[in-house]
Amino acid sequence: MPTREQTGVRSAALFILVSLILAISCRQPGNAPEPLAQITDAPSVTLVNGQWFDGSRFTTRTMYMSRGVFTSSPSAASDSIIDLRGGYVVPPFGEAHNHNFEANSAQRARGVVEKYMKDGVFYGQNPFNVLRGRRGLDGFINVPTGIDVTFSNAGITGPGGHPLGLYLRNLNRGVMSISDTNSTGGFIWIIADRADLDRKWPSILASNPDFIKVVLAYSDEYRERLNDSTSFNWRGVDPALVPEIVKRAHASGRRVMAHVETAADFRAALGAGVDQIGHIPGFRGNEQTQLPRLEPYQLLDADAAQAAKQGMFVVTTLGGIVELPLNGPDSIMRRRGDSLFRQNLLMLKKHGVRVIIGSDSYGDTSVPEVMYIASLGVYTNAELLQMWSEETARAIFPKRRIGRFAPGYESSFLVLDADPTQDIANAKRIRLRVKQGITISSPVL
Repeated sequence: MPTREQTGVRSAALFILVSLILAISCRQPGNAPEPLAQITDAPSVTLVNGQWFDGSRFTTRTMYMSRGVFTSSPSAASDSIIDLRGGYVVPPFGEAHNHNFEANSAQRARGVVEKYMKDGVFYGQNPFNVLRGRRGLDGFINVPTGIDVTFSNAGITGPGGHPLGLYLRNLNRGVMSISDTNSTGGFIWIIADRADLDRKWPSILASNPDFIKVVLAYSDEYRERLNDSTSFNWRGVDPALVPEIVKRAHASGRRVMAHVETAADFRAALGAGVDQIGHIPGFRGNEQTQLPRLEPYQLLDADAAQAAKQGMFVVTTLGGIVELPLNGPDSIMRRRGDSLFRQNLLMLKKHGVRVIIGSDSYGDTSVPEVMYIASLGVYTNAELLQMWSEETARAIFPKRRIGRFAPGYESSFLVLDADPTQDIANAKRIRLRVKQGITISSPVL
């Protein structure tokens, strides 16, 4: 099964990624970027003949927007009337797990924004990034005409934990430096014990992360793997430390995302009280990227019920398996992966867990991830659309009024040529893009 660190093309992309990954520009610690109260240059517009998504279906409505938000009635100084000509209107899409949000030049930054805008993905989340390179996206993201992104900055792992393998490969190539561990502006915080956490926590907060990322990997075997050199890069932070990390993060106003590999990690994340689980168990198989046994990765009713009770957001990151064709030499592995993913999604759906869309696919947006999940037949197109265009955005930016068409919510939307509840691929047929009341256009679009 392909992984983000072990297959050839994906690994090469990640090598490049680590040298470039950027964070957003400085802001107050713990606060996701908020929109301006009023976008004064956004026009006052009446929108007619549009079919607007309400979370389950499309209804024909007349909508009004002024200064970047929807209003309940037309402005007295309305600039224009726009006829949407029967188009299907949806909130912009989200990407809850990707390291694409980086740049080392204005050209690269512009390319990232245009790629995401083209696909209608306006909201992103980067859960492991090098802080020192953040300036490359300044002025291109978290502005009304760009994509909006939150960052964890350096993530927290344990001695020999994931993703140290990636770090060492890049250190050997000269892409990264020794300072990229355990220092403000680095890539990884290695936390060995409570005293280590006490020493390093002030510096973790000093980097002003939007949220905190922790790595749980085979956490039920933490002690055994800690002293086993063969498990290097396939372990994480001591699970006993995660509740304290969550406590401190929440006290600072920050959410916590947990990387997980197994169902045991999923349970540890729940027990620690994290806010998001960054993968569905089994997403990349075992150390050999195989699935000889499904049991370690299968979610149980109790797991899903507890996740629903806690209001947990669970990020998908499953679409990488499409690199294994159904009729290729790894077709058996592909079918086992499809079966596991389908089982876990069905379990989460059964208990009403808040699943959100994230691809962890460097070089692409969340569009292929959605198409793969649709192929599993777990969710209806309307349910999938709601997850992608409403839940994901609100999970990334819980303080913002986005992902809904109601007075006071940001007037950001996409107009599609055809109904995505009939065919989810219609979500790619974007006719118009509007963000906070401003029409998005560029040479690429």
